[in-house]
Amino acid sequence: MTINADTTPKERSAAQASMPGADQKRPNNHRLSRQDAKTLGLSALGGALEFYDFVIFVFFATVVGALFFPADMPDWLRQVQTFGIFAAGYIARPLGGIVMAHFGDLLGRKKMFMMSILLMAVPTLAMGLMPTYETIGIAAPIVLLFLRVLQGAAIGGEAPGAWVFVTEHVPKSRISFACGTLSAGLVSGILIGSLIATAINAIFTSSEIHDYAWRIPFIIGGIFGFITMYLRRWLHETPVFTEMQEREALAEELPLKTLLKSHWGSVLVSMAVTWLLTAAVVVTILMTPTLLQKLAGLDPQTSLMANSLAIVCVIIGSLIAGLLADRFGNGPILALFSAGLGVSYWVFYNTMLVDTTLLYPLYGLVGFFVGLIGVVPAVAVKSFPAPIRFTGLSFSYNVAYAIFGGATPMVVSLWMTQHASAPTYYVAAVCIFGVITSLAVMRYRVKLELEVQAPA
Repeated sequence: MTINADTTPKERSAAQASMPGADQKRPNNHRLSRQDAKTLGLSALGGALEFYDFVIFVFFATVVGALFFPADMPDWLRQVQTFGIFAAGYIARPLGGIVMAHFGDLLGRKKMFMMSILLMAVPTLAMGLMPTYETIGIAAPIVLLFLRVLQGAAIGGEAPGAWVFVTEHVPKSRISFACGTLSAGLVSGILIGSLIATAINAIFTSSEIHDYAWRIPFIIGGIFGFITMYLRRWLHETPVFTEMQEREALAEELPLKTLLKSHWGSVLVSMAVTWLLTAAVVVTILMTPTLLQKLAGLDPQTSLMANSLAIVCVIIGSLIAGLLADRFGNGPILALFSAGLGVSYWVFYNTMLVDTTLLYPLYGLVGFFVGLIGVVPAVAVKSFPAPIRFTGLSFSYNVAYAIFGGATPMVVSLWMTQHASAPTYYVAAVCIFGVITSLAVMRYRVKLELEVQAPA
């Protein structure tokens, strides 16, 4: 379709959403330039610091539950309500992500990249300074819930924005590795949280942690957030967005409207692989340390040390998965890592219930296969055209994460009242679905790429 002075805004927007433009003009060389490496490094580091802010809550969920809810509340109910506040962060992700993605598609990727970290740093610092239930009563969990919602809105724009930002900087043939590198950076934030939680449990006694030491990780997180804001000043707007501005090819119609009208196939594919990502991260990495303490009798320090090792293996797995996906395709590598995760977690978890001798090697193997998170964003980001890419990825990723990631801790916790091995059943089922989705990605890969790059 030709765009001219007589073209209506609706026709112009539809045409622009399918224009190849900047994406087709991008270089397809196989090496990253020095500027590409700098962008990847700063983006990954900033993402690590922001993700730390978001996940530190779960490492102190037991302490927070004891301090912010009535002392006479049953333990199982306190745990469910504490994880409910944790889930609220996920539920808030779609709204924050969609709003920031909307302006990211219209005003620029970098501006929203800066906004997300400010919205994360302030509530994290506030969590570390706020009074508990003993001081302000029922207002304590309410304020905590509000701050968690703000964090969710921030992270809703961070991860999709970061993936779009880095993939629009690097050559097309290195998109999967770029996503793997950034995912490794985001997971590093979980590692930082695990290490700090381990240090807190090693340095302070249980009573000291309950009295005041639990605040330290949140205060550190707030400081990390402002450091991240400073680091991101050195990043530049993506060449793809800059080129769209110069061609006046930005979407004139509401990006979300264009997305829901014309790109449902890409949305469903992106949501499917995001479900796989949530099971990998929420169950095997975030929930498992607490489960090991309750069911296998491990002390907090040992379980967190094992968790730290697993996260290091996730980082390695993400990088390797990204490299392999650039070489062999996203579909085959996603299928391989999905099958590996389902089997390895089943063996690890059921072994730990009876014998913890092989804790470190088995948990490390699980972590390596969680590296599938390096491939998931590459599948999603390639499914949307540039004018609505931020919105498409953010909507799909955050809605799926709100549904699956937010509900997973409560579903698994309640399921465990009936079956101690419930986490393995859940992970195995999602991994089987992941293999099926991977086959679909391989089958329709060419079709999706043609839809994204169709000439106007």
